[in-house]
Amino acid sequence: MRGSFYYLYVVEDIYSRKIVCWEVRERESAEHASELIRKGCLAEGIRREGLILHSDNGSPMRGATMLATLQKLGVIPSFSRPSVSDDNPYSESLFRTLKYCPAYPGKPFESIEQVRHWVHRFVQWYNLEHRHSAIRYVTPSQRHRGEDTALLEKRQKLYETAKARNPYRWSGETRNWKPVNEVWLNPPKEIRAKDQKVGNSS
Repeated sequence: MRGSFYYLYVVEDIYSRKIVCWEVRERESAEHASELIRKGCLAEGIRREGLILHSDNGSPMRGATMLATLQKLGVIPSFSRPSVSDDNPYSESLFRTLKYCPAYPGKPFESIEQVRHWVHRFVQWYNLEHRHSAIRYVTPSQRHRGEDTALLEKRQKLYETAKARNPYRWSGETRNWKPVNEVWLNPPKEIRAKDQKVGNSS
């Protein structure tokens, strides 16, 4: 149908940046969103331990079906604040990566099956191959499995060895390969100021 749209539902773990579940549908609905959350919790073995689901203020996420599903699963709903443009930066970053990746098609999809096939390939690449800058250039799947600490320790030793062999290549410290231990959805002002200072000095 000319001018039709498809809707991509995505759940991302903001600690690891892994896409834990996704689905493409022909319409938006609380039923589709709640079904995806149920599948995601089952696949990840989520228990009732205070998991928080942050989303925008769209009607599918605030619908009675969705809220009832979250309550049943023990998931705490969280919503973006009105008129706050950067209240869901992880989602914005993910979709920016999707839209600007080299494989993004230059013309419209011809069917929902074609969309699902393309998204499947993107998710595989994003989770398993994409070395994410925000998590020290490990893949989301590596961090999700807890493999990042050992990988980053190995990199740190490699850099220290290289610097010891040729110290004139470095004017200061080597790259920071320490794992990112804390992840904030909305960091306090002092955390933002610290990150800004580090960013300006690096």
